[in-house]
Amino acid sequence: MTLSAAPGSLVSEDELHSIHQSVEAGLPAFLADLEQLCSIDCGSYTPNGVNEVATWVASELAAMGATVERRLDPAGRLGDTVIGTFQGAPGAGPRLLLIGHMDTVFEEGTVAKRPFTIDGNVARGPGVSDMKAGLLAGLRALAALRSLFGGSLAAGPFERITFVANPDEEIGSPTSTPHIVEVARATDAAFVLECARASGDFVSARKGMADIRLRVYGRAAHAGVEPEKGRSAILAGAELVREIHDLNGRWPDVTANVGVFRAGTRPNIVCDEAELQVDVRAMAAGPLAAAREAIAALAANPAVPDVTVDVETMHHWEPLEKLERSGRLADHVISLATRLGFETKDVSTGGASDANTTSGMGVPTIDGLGPIGGMDHSPEEFLEVDSIVPRTALVAALLLEVGRDPVVASWRGTPAASGS
Repeated sequence: MTLSAAPGSLVSEDELHSIHQSVEAGLPAFLADLEQLCSIDCGSYTPNGVNEVATWVASELAAMGATVERRLDPAGRLGDTVIGTFQGAPGAGPRLLLIGHMDTVFEEGTVAKRPFTIDGNVARGPGVSDMKAGLLAGLRALAALRSLFGGSLAAGPFERITFVANPDEEIGSPTSTPHIVEVARATDAAFVLECARASGDFVSARKGMADIRLRVYGRAAHAGVEPEKGRSAILAGAELVREIHDLNGRWPDVTANVGVFRAGTRPNIVCDEAELQVDVRAMAAGPLAAAREAIAALAANPAVPDVTVDVETMHHWEPLEKLERSGRLADHVISLATRLGFETKDVSTGGASDANTTSGMGVPTIDGLGPIGGMDHSPEEFLEVDSIVPRTALVAALLLEVGRDPVVASWRGTPAASGS
């Protein structure tokens, strides 16, 4: 690999070489750890498996000198949130946040059906891309920086680096979001370790989303004897489905989809209850709010008289919008990738992640910094093995570059202007 220095770079060529060599030397261990993590059934609703991963992550963070907390799900249904904090000197530089999730979408028993494999340049296994490789890339990037600074991240240009490994991202991060928000309030920049797109690009914008449940209440009646006494929740719900789908295209980049419609028990009963589950997404906060308001207005005026509709938002993530400050972070990524010998650019995507949470708070955030993978949530999920070293080195170099960037350091206590 040939590295080239960029004018005005905050990371020297020697430092970039050292980071790359450190990550490259650790590749066999990375792959062994990847196999271990992908061999654990750790779907969001498999808390024992998620906590097995949590124990491993906590041990890795502690071994690197982090102060580690494990925060339990108060309801006891999901796994623990792991928070590792590397404390530097007060005022030494920015406060940075790394986020990776430990859960997958797969049911218990998936590992036995689809064990981890490597065939040439392709690794496969449950969660290999989403997101065990990204989780490992963040940890190994910190290890490379620790080595660069003589065995202690406290010697780096950071006031603090916090690593949050959450157990529930695949179901909207219900228990970990409060912990992420708590850390992000005192953070200058956030980096989410989802894998890079299959194209090799990273993510600077994600659609915000609202997961909405509509409960429709009508009146039951005998469908043959006295149907006129009934008020069909199915008919009212069907009209809502059409009206909600008609919202597509009303605002730029807004999508609205009724993915679940449950109703009825027997054909000879006028149905009195129905349930719709709706996915609404938008690239910007304004259109997302407008679409949600439109759904509420439709629910308040059902097409069938004497029918009522209750609206409940199950999950809500604000958009990850590429603003001026996150654009500066993206520029660092693109420049450092070029110096590491590959090209990447920032793109937008319709999927949501924990980056939506931090960005929605106004924290400059970028995502998709892990190795290259694809076909997430499917049996064909894959990871490109030869992307592990350059992408992990990129994360390490990015932390160092941002840590030394005086503009990033100046953001603290200076609210972003509108549009920035």
